[in-house]
Amino acid sequence: MSDTIDTIEAKQDDAASEATEESIEESATPGRRGDDLLVQEGDIAGDYLERLLDLLDYDGDIDLDVEAGRAIVSIDGGEDLEKLVGSRGNVLEALQELTRLAVQQETGSRSRLMLDIAGWRADRREELKELGRSTAESVVSSGERVRLQPMSPFERKVVHDAVAAVDGVHSESEGEDPKRRVVVFPDTEA
Repeated sequence: MSDTIDTIEAKQDDAASEATEESIEESATPGRRGDDLLVQEGDIAGDYLERLLDLLDYDGDIDLDVEAGRAIVSIDGGEDLEKLVGSRGNVLEALQELTRLAVQQETGSRSRLMLDIAGWRADRREELKELGRSTAESVVSSGERVRLQPMSPFERKVVHDAVAAVDGVHSESEGEDPKRRVVVFPDTEA
């Protein structure tokens, strides 16, 4: 009996060791397995969104990409696509969450997929970069902190990145969603 228990424990140790070695090998070759999952997420999202466009009888070209560790799905080329963006991107945000849920249902893991429709998110990113840069320069000149309007997590991230590129200022987020906002401080104020 003791020999049987020892044999079972040895097999469990070998299996645990092999699993650890496999996870070390996977982490030693970053990107490949992760990129495959991101491509799969993009494919699932593309199929989901294509069915949605068909149901709505909207035209649009779906483009899939992988960038900065996340799947990026863009829909362009249709006349009615602005309706899928909504006021300040509210409909786009909702569609992104629904698409993420569809991907999660298929893959079993949470997705960080980013959806853009009719170039709205790309255009908004440029506006926010300019807002972050100009606000940072204003704070450097005046020495006074500036609180911006409430923004979505996507919008805050773009502004934080733009502020970080300007010397003499830093930014933080304050408040609770949906009223969370970016505050830009001069570096002299801690």
